[in-house]
Amino acid sequence: MSGSPDLWARWGEFRKHNARGMKGGEALIQEINRIVYTSGVSSPVTSRRGLSARLRYLDSKAGREELKAQGVSPRTIRAWMRGKGSISPTPASREKIDAAYWHRRRENLIRSGWLARHLDNNGRGRLMEIYPVDQALVPEEYRRPTVSQRTITVRYIWGDLVDAWASQDAATVDEIWDDVISDLDSDYNAYAYVSSVGINA
Repeated sequence: MSGSPDLWARWGEFRKHNARGMKGGEALIQEINRIVYTSGVSSPVTSRRGLSARLRYLDSKAGREELKAQGVSPRTIRAWMRGKGSISPTPASREKIDAAYWHRRRENLIRSGWLARHLDNNGRGRLMEIYPVDQALVPEEYRRPTVSQRTITVRYIWGDLVDAWASQDAATVDEIWDDVISDLDSDYNAYAYVSSVGINA
């Protein structure tokens, strides 16, 4: 992050005094993961409803291929698809179904452009809450001046951010975070590391 070299240089020393936080880019990745993984089937795969919903979602060529990628045999897949409402897979098999469902859903949200459009919100962007590094356990003599929680409207980054997130390009996510915090004020480098971020989406 080219815009915040001083804070980055001192972070190691600061963190050794028990400051708790992460790079802003990491927090962004975690928050997008939360949005994706709370947008699908809410019932757990351990319930009949959750299991059936996942199998219905996977009942396509791409879905079956994903189940195969999780190590499920074609014969077992056929049996599961025929008996969606009555089968009772083992716990290990349910984990494979769950993993296949979320991977397939993630790919569909990216491929369809839904995730980027949802975050862009017709150009209006999204409110983002930025929670500063937690200094509660830092001895008084090592604490930085209090950094407040910030709420800003973020626009224009979402397509690039989703692309970087989808390709697991952490370096580009870091650069995007630098763009986000540079709109704050002269103290923006205090937000290079945060405890978390929240996106109103």
